[in-house]
Amino acid sequence: MTGPKTALEWLVSVTPDPEACRWEWERNPLGVALLPAGKAWDVLILPGDLGYPTLDVLTRILDRPGPVLVDFGDNRVGFFVPPGTAARWLGTGIRSAGHGTWIVVPYPGRATRAVRWLVPPDGSGLLTDPALLELAMHEAAVGLADD
Repeated sequence: MTGPKTALEWLVSVTPDPEACRWEWERNPLGVALLPAGKAWDVLILPGDLGYPTLDVLTRILDRPGPVLVDFGDNRVGFFVPPGTAARWLGTGIRSAGHGTWIVVPYPGRATRAVRWLVPPDGSGLLTDPALLELAMHEAAVGLADD
């Protein structure tokens, strides 16, 4: 019987050759890898001015949301959601990465200058429920409109 996966094992499990990916990723001076979306997760990408307040709402209603990335300029926040979500998502100004797309992912626990984890993966496969994410986005948008 094997133990639970680490964050790194969970992330590289979506690649055709997890060991090769891991080896290259650990030696990459930028500390990032391109990983395919659509297999174990999709990513919904919100503008930073909506993404941060949405994460604040999510962390008030959940013990822990799924993994969340932010780009180096804090311009975009990416929420890891179940595979297939990107194909069904309708939302103005919301980008998505699903089957057939690749995302830049930082090595877990290592600081990079390109992207960083706001909520790092824990290896459990926990993802953010898209319905809860949508509700959190609406609440965040209302808060932004009130400001």
